[in-house]
Amino acid sequence: MTLLPVTLSNAGPLSSDILSLEVTKYPSGARVVTVIGEIDGLTAPELNAFLTEQLVAGQAVVVNLDGVRFMGSAGLAVLFEAHQFALREDLDLRLVCNSQTVGWALDATGLREHFVIADTVPDALMGSC
Repeated sequence: MTLLPVTLSNAGPLSSDILSLEVTKYPSGARVVTVIGEIDGLTAPELNAFLTEQLVAGQAVVVNLDGVRFMGSAGLAVLFEAHQFALREDLDLRLVCNSQTVGWALDATGLREHFVIADTVPDALMGSC
């Protein structure tokens, strides 16, 4: 029997308005968090809670930021804090970041070097970063 990934959507207060968060759980224990929308001071706490929940529940978390249209400093702080948490807890956190907006934010702040970044979700899941 082959187990398939299960996808769940976030039902947070900002879902579908400004920020959409979705998690796909894989039988291997890996989780892919897909982020779509804007990450700013208003939405960053929701993202923080969601990422923390996924990191606590899984050994490997891939954050797909391809659908992010705006990334403010609060969003960058959430990603960096998630990275620090993953390091402390010996967890695997990877980003998929083809969004020009997120790429610019990571480059402008010098944060890109702190993350493991893959071109695609399958690459991130396979560790081909």
